[in-house]
Amino acid sequence: MGLGPERGGTVRDRCAVEYLVMLIAAFVILGVAVLLGSVLAALHLQTGSSMPPPSLAAVHGLVAIGGLSCLALALRGPPRGLTHGVASFGILAALLITLAALIGVALLAKRIFKARIGGLMIGIHATVAASSFSPLTSSWDRTTAFDSVG
Repeated sequence: MGLGPERGGTVRDRCAVEYLVMLIAAFVILGVAVLLGSVLAALHLQTGSSMPPPSLAAVHGLVAIGGLSCLALALRGPPRGLTHGVASFGILAALLITLAALIGVALLAKRIFKARIGGLMIGIHATVAASSFSPLTSSWDRTTAFDSVG
């Protein structure tokens, strides 16, 4: 299944495919983090005064950091999106996800100090995180990695 010289592919082709796979993995992992965050927000709104389970919040944060790590690894690869003018969208998505993570740390700090987490802060966190998906999906150029493979 390799794309090495024996299969007609070059090392560059193989790297491009590996980074594209990493970018798709980042998208899927971050999608799972969004689903977990949606559950957390629904539980927060539903229960009112009591806080959602801390284990669910921890899983949400760890999954999101894992997705951000995959995205950072994918951005190390060859430039994507140059033909469509979206080459910087991956970096923009990473910056937005990082900002959402920093807001998430502030939410964690409020929780640790037993302060009430306001719906506005949750809404800002969710909006920043969700706004990273559009540039993330636009950042990969699906034709670049597979043009010379096949």
